[in-house]
Amino acid sequence: MISNLVKIYTLCAGLLLQGASLRAGTPIVTDTLHLTLPQAEKQFLESNLQLISQHYQTDQAKTDIITARLFDNPEFSFENQLYNPQTKRFFETSKTNGQYQASISQLIKLAGKRNKNIQLAQTGVKLAEYEYFDLLRTLRYKLRTDFYKTYYDQQSAKLYARQIASLEQLTNVSEQQLKSGNIAVKDVIRIKSLLYSLQSEFNALQNGIADTESELKIMTGINAEAVIQLIMDPAAEQTYQPQQTVYIHLLDSAMVNRADLKLSQTGISYAEQNLRLQKANAVPDVAVSLVYDLKSSYPDNYTGLGIHVPLPLFNRNQGEIKKAKIAIDAGKNQLKQQQLTLENEVFNSYSAALRTEKLYTGIDKSFSTDFDKLITEVIKNFKNRNLSLLEFMDFYESYKAATLQMNALRYQRMDDKEEINYVTGSQIFN
Repeated sequence: MISNLVKIYTLCAGLLLQGASLRAGTPIVTDTLHLTLPQAEKQFLESNLQLISQHYQTDQAKTDIITARLFDNPEFSFENQLYNPQTKRFFETSKTNGQYQASISQLIKLAGKRNKNIQLAQTGVKLAEYEYFDLLRTLRYKLRTDFYKTYYDQQSAKLYARQIASLEQLTNVSEQQLKSGNIAVKDVIRIKSLLYSLQSEFNALQNGIADTESELKIMTGINAEAVIQLIMDPAAEQTYQPQQTVYIHLLDSAMVNRADLKLSQTGISYAEQNLRLQKANAVPDVAVSLVYDLKSSYPDNYTGLGIHVPLPLFNRNQGEIKKAKIAIDAGKNQLKQQQLTLENEVFNSYSAALRTEKLYTGIDKSFSTDFDKLITEVIKNFKNRNLSLLEFMDFYESYKAATLQMNALRYQRMDDKEEINYVTGSQIFN
């Protein structure tokens, strides 16, 4: 009986040790797309539909410059008598009995309206460009954080897959030994309980991975059915050292590079230029016309030069001028609010990064290796019956929890790094 139990424990330990020893292994997936972060960013810049749509908005804004540079078309008018009752003829045009009148006029804009419209349109292009860059900043942050999230979740998924495979084999062996009366029912129940728990957690993790992978595929234009395996450069974790960066430098970078801040600043310039334009619109334009009349004026074959000028007695564009002034005040207030928000975002992101880094650097870098050695020793003790199955499973659960927590911490570091890049509007950390 004792010999049988030793064989069972030896088999169980072998199966679980096999699962633990495969930690560095990568499951082979047919037709898998291996994707690094630089490759993902390259596809993102080339294929992201939101960026392409926003680029079209910039192109549309540039056409406003073309429109603003165009001069008003001249106007031509012609009038001919419909019916001459004396000659009983329609559309009489002869110099003896006919009558017609023709004129051509040209509107001349005063007070520099044309140049002011051109300047306003050029500022509108800058607004569209800053909207594009701000969208690029936001989407790039989302892309990179999703990449890191998916990568570390995939590493955790490998751990689950190895443990589930080991426990499934252990469950099958245990059920067979239970029928032979070589193992207690409570031990089988304990193994199954742990297996079901792992399967449930693994399923939830896979659903989360599928969601973030879907976002990655949408942002990079990858087909929905593609299987992607993310690859990360180990140097990305090693070169990231936020404690060597000074907060004031991050704040200065944000003030200079944040596209949304430039958007607000340019919005104020746009409102100021619009105010100048609206004041110019209060100045009436002049229409100059050249008129020819065959007979209805004195003398016959009359040629005249006309000027048309509206008198600004009532409408002096007061409403649009006031609206433009309000837009300037609103823009300045929004800029102050945005600067305050920016300062808090940079400070909070930097502080969070330092806290995470302090936690990470406080962990022994040999922790993972030591834990692998420790579980090997535990398996040996389990084999020698110095540990019960319950104690062994509890330790195995601790092994899983420690590995998942380490993956979560490693992801948090990369997420903090990307948030600093996001709030500063620049690639402080690659």
